[in-house]
Amino acid sequence: MNVFEIRDRLTESLDKSIVSTKFDRKEETLRVERLDNNKGLTIKLAPVAAKYKEKKESIIEEVLYYINETIQAMGNTTLPEGAKIMPVIRSTSFPKAQNDVPFLITKHTAETNIYYAIDLGKTYRLIDAEIQKELSIDETHIKEQALFNVKGLKTTYKTDVVSGNTYYFFNANDGYDASRILNKQLLKDFEARITGEMLVATPHADVLIIADIQNETGYDVLAQMMMTFFANGLVPITSLSFQYKDDVLTPVFILGKNNAKRDQEAIKRIESNRQKFMAEQAQQKQQTQQTQQTQQTQHKDKK
Repeated sequence: MNVFEIRDRLTESLDKSIVSTKFDRKEETLRVERLDNNKGLTIKLAPVAAKYKEKKESIIEEVLYYINETIQAMGNTTLPEGAKIMPVIRSTSFPKAQNDVPFLITKHTAETNIYYAIDLGKTYRLIDAEIQKELSIDETHIKEQALFNVKGLKTTYKTDVVSGNTYYFFNANDGYDASRILNKQLLKDFEARITGEMLVATPHADVLIIADIQNETGYDVLAQMMMTFFANGLVPITSLSFQYKDDVLTPVFILGKNNAKRDQEAIKRIESNRQKFMAEQAQQKQQTQQTQQTQQTQHKDKK
């Protein structure tokens, strides 16, 4: 099926008394919104069409389930008591607000941001300014609770070895696979056992890949893997991998052996994003230091 056929299959199965749909031909996306509050989600159709070749009708059912659960969650006016807060990883190009209400966001790397969500069991709802007000929880507490909860996720994985290179795949399909990149202890444990170069990847929201790269073939396999996963993910994040060293994630561009030339535009974009991210981090650090100095001075003056 092509994207137009996928679009038609999805739209004809949705309840038009609850939602409206809008197709973007250029981006090949389908926007689904609630009629009562205009909240909704955007589905990239190309990955669905690609998965249809293998999964057939099951991928249609999977996407419809995802849409219906999300739309239902967006219609809830009250949040469940004792709701668990979880972090979710998104690309830096992911929307920063919905209906002009900003989401709660933390910068993660030059390629990724951290959003925060209320776990609703079968789906989750991203926390925006309105939800934060309803929760009556400050931003610091939300972030601390989310990072604490991500440590409680299962860390089971599958392993694949190719030409001496080992790849570890985290794919629990619980909505937070990519979020496991925020489990610092998990990354440290792998850093201690990996003997080659450690690369970490979140091509889309439903997978985390940790790689032990021993040779050139390892880089090439990971590069091809990243492009495939990124293209086929329902919620793509980044086609770049991250070098992990001393608790720091640095985006890296891996050139596959089948490419004759380096992609200079991609390299420039990565470097530009990296420099911008580092400058913002330095500025934030400086502001924190200045605030601490001011507080110390005020404390001394009171004495």
